[in-house]
Amino acid sequence: MNKDLINNYRIVRENGIGFYDQKRGLIEVSGREAVQFLNGLITNDAAKLEENEQTLAAFPNAQGRLLAVVRVLRLGDKFLFETEAETYEKILKNLQRFTFAGDFFVADLSDNFRFFRIQSSEFRIPETDFISFKTDFGTDYFVPKEAAENFTNELKNKNAVEISDELYEILRIENGTPLYGVDMDETTIVSELGIDGLISYNKGCYIGQEIIARIHFRGHVAKQLTGLILETEAKPNDELKSADGKNAGKITSVTFSPKLEKYIALAFVRYDYLTEGTELKVIDTTATVRNLPFIERIS
Repeated sequence: MNKDLINNYRIVRENGIGFYDQKRGLIEVSGREAVQFLNGLITNDAAKLEENEQTLAAFPNAQGRLLAVVRVLRLGDKFLFETEAETYEKILKNLQRFTFAGDFFVADLSDNFRFFRIQSSEFRIPETDFISFKTDFGTDYFVPKEAAENFTNELKNKNAVEISDELYEILRIENGTPLYGVDMDETTIVSELGIDGLISYNKGCYIGQEIIARIHFRGHVAKQLTGLILETEAKPNDELKSADGKNAGKITSVTFSPKLEKYIALAFVRYDYLTEGTELKVIDTTATVRNLPFIERIS
């Protein structure tokens, strides 16, 4: 790793401020029947959201497989959905299908804002024109495009570090954040992500609910996304083997963690080997199962 990358990493991890300017989708849903339609589409309960409250949710297909992970924020009688650039158009089209079925309106706000992911427990902007989502490691802001330059200047005035793509990948994996198209896709059953608070098992029916509920009530998934500490470097798609040579899963993302001074990975591991501390084999190296996230949450 080069010197600048290590220096910026240390600033971010040692109570500094880091910001990452990336593309994400922002969709507004409103209308008298918004809750009814939304609760038929997502894994969490929109009806229980209070004003200015947010929740995680997933859009599954009819087989319980993942279309997108989203965050939902309630502002008055509107619901704001934010998701990865990889998945937002798919979710937008999915929602728009229902606009002719009742009092249900969908607006794509993505081009009106720039998205900034702030990794810090200290940085706060009490500005009503900004849309913010809390994370375990800071706050994400959707900033109106006309205010983005001033927002960036404010970050720099606070000595914030601009996070490069390479640094973001390290932080993302350390934080245990899966990326669509890399760690999850339409072959992933929603439950396999193991993300706390992603699914409500008490609300009514939604697309894919039968499959997801059946897995939950039988006791466990066949495999789940988790972390690995590696003795030496491995690669995405490398297969995991148990001590007796059985298939134990597959690696999806790998990086070197400067804080842990180890190679670490995100991987789907079969249920029998999910216990933290379990040792698995990857080609010629050892992988030890580690619960996510690798780094302690700051909020």
